[in-house]
Amino acid sequence: MKTDTIAAIATGLSNAGISMIRISGEEAFAVIDRIYRSKKGDKILSKERSHTIHYGYIIEDDQVIDEVMVAIMRAPSTYTREDIVEIDCHGGIVVTRKILETVLKNGARLAEPGEFTKRAFLNGRIDLSQAEAVSDIISAKNELALKNSVKQLRGKVREVILDLREKILRDIAFIEAALDDPEHMTLDGFDQALDSHLKEEIRVIEQLIKESQNGRIIKEGIKTVIVGKPNAGKSSLLNTLVGEDRAIVTDIAGTTRDTLEETINLNGILLHVIDTAGIRDTADIIEKIGVEKAIRITEDADLVIYVLDSSTELDQNDEVILELINEKKAILLLNKSDLPAKVTMDELRKKTNHPLISVSVKEHTGIEELEQTIREMFFQGELTLQEDIYITNERHRVALMQSLDSLKLVKQSMEAGMPEDFYSIDLMSAYESLGKIIGENVEEDLVNMIFKEFCMGK
Repeated sequence: MKTDTIAAIATGLSNAGISMIRISGEEAFAVIDRIYRSKKGDKILSKERSHTIHYGYIIEDDQVIDEVMVAIMRAPSTYTREDIVEIDCHGGIVVTRKILETVLKNGARLAEPGEFTKRAFLNGRIDLSQAEAVSDIISAKNELALKNSVKQLRGKVREVILDLREKILRDIAFIEAALDDPEHMTLDGFDQALDSHLKEEIRVIEQLIKESQNGRIIKEGIKTVIVGKPNAGKSSLLNTLVGEDRAIVTDIAGTTRDTLEETINLNGILLHVIDTAGIRDTADIIEKIGVEKAIRITEDADLVIYVLDSSTELDQNDEVILELINEKKAILLLNKSDLPAKVTMDELRKKTNHPLISVSVKEHTGIEELEQTIREMFFQGELTLQEDIYITNERHRVALMQSLDSLKLVKQSMEAGMPEDFYSIDLMSAYESLGKIIGENVEEDLVNMIFKEFCMGK
């Protein structure tokens, strides 16, 4: 591990009220002593108490660069468990870069992306799941994602994983001890106890894996495609959800020839909404390309919102769309409920089991019911995150799957009457797979790859 002193700008580089330059490492105090002067010129920051803030100036060649506030924090009670200095300066781009340049000239090197958090991990302050949560907090796109990431940062994933590993390790230790000392320990009846342990461990892991789909949606959003025949109200629905006129709306069928994408925060649910060309049999070459693209995008969607014009009778194009979304998560909206109906709920219930909602996009009615239906489809109703922790990281999900497979192999060995030392092999494999989540048994290349995804200064 590198133990040299690193520095970086820890705030966005733009004209702002304040910028912050962070320094971490054994020479952090030596660096600040070389470039800091107090107002009266009588302070040496390396001799001041930890976790204090000091007013003064950053100096280069006896010239004042900026008026600053400097926070000093001594190891190990810091983010990285190293000595840390944070310089708060005025937020101009030129002055911030100039101070960083001065820091680097006086004994620090430029930090790599994520290197401060990497040092926090390598120095044992946080585990790998908590380190990844830091990145997730920074990139959170909605309140639910933020709350879930904060819970992970506070160690909720770590608690679950450590509990599982402790139980698995206890069984491994018992098997190994009994095999090494059969005169004083017996494995008679142990299969029943182990089977009970495995059932509970498998239940917990399967639940985490199942809910990881919710975690992905919380973090990334629901890929939502709006489909329907031309002039059914698809673009009007998109404009209503967005809250502004993003899509061109006319009475001319086939106005939308290509896709239009928007990201919408629907009361905490992030939707990546794609408005598509109306699906119909057409001789227009350009419109036909748009229809084919709409079909391809629909096949890859998390959610399909099928908008029907309830004032128009169903036709062959509707049959094509119903067949297309038959195996998808989908909601059918009977739009134009303010007009005389030629399509009824009862008629559609004979053709599909998908939820049906009567709406008038023009009158803005039925939108709240659409929102609640989406919640119920993806989150089993109200999603509060008061107790649950959702796995949002694909690396974590893969490790859980590997651990689950290993525990199931233990059960198979028990059912096949295999010797107990076979149990230990797969139990240890499950134990090690879970360890990958919190940063044990992970290769250096993987660690480096994870932290390269972080922003500079963090």
